Amino acid sequence: MPPTISDPVTWQQAEILMQPAFIRLVDNIRKELEISSWKGNYQDVTVWNPDTTDEVKTLVTQLLKELESATPEQALKIRQNLAELPTPQPGYHLCLQRQGKEINIDMWELCYQICFLDYSSTKNSDVAIDNTLLDDTGDVDWHNLDEKTKGIVKQVFAELPD
Repeated sequence: MPPTISDPVTWQQAEILMQPAFIRLVDNIRKELEISSWKGNYQDVTVWNPDTTDEVKTLVTQLLKELESATPEQALKIRQNLAELPTPQPGYHLCLQRQGKEINIDMWELCYQICFLDYSSTKNSDVAIDNTLLDDTGDVDWHNLDEKTKGIVKQVFAELPD
């Protein structure tokens, strides 16, 4: 799930870092895949809050489908119903395959690990930006961003099963 950010400065810094971090992440994964026996592709996925029941997921999915062909009056009612239900977030996964094994890796989770200090998807506390990824003017420090990204990508590939 996305990290909790309550500080406006952290939010602004995250906006500066997330896109460059994602781009560097994809590029470094490409480089690792070139020398790896793993094959990879990317998939768009729907990410739900972990406590969302299957029934609620089905209901939300059904309402979203109905919304596509609803009349304006029906659409208003559907949107009112949806406003009271959990909303899934778009996700993006790296799907790695080798010798019948498949591993799915959440790209946004990796991005959060790059951009934030001590980020953990299991902790529900405010995050702090890794300020080493920003230069003195508040812009992206490309060297540090690339080095941290390389390290995280190398760690992901090192932890893959043999």
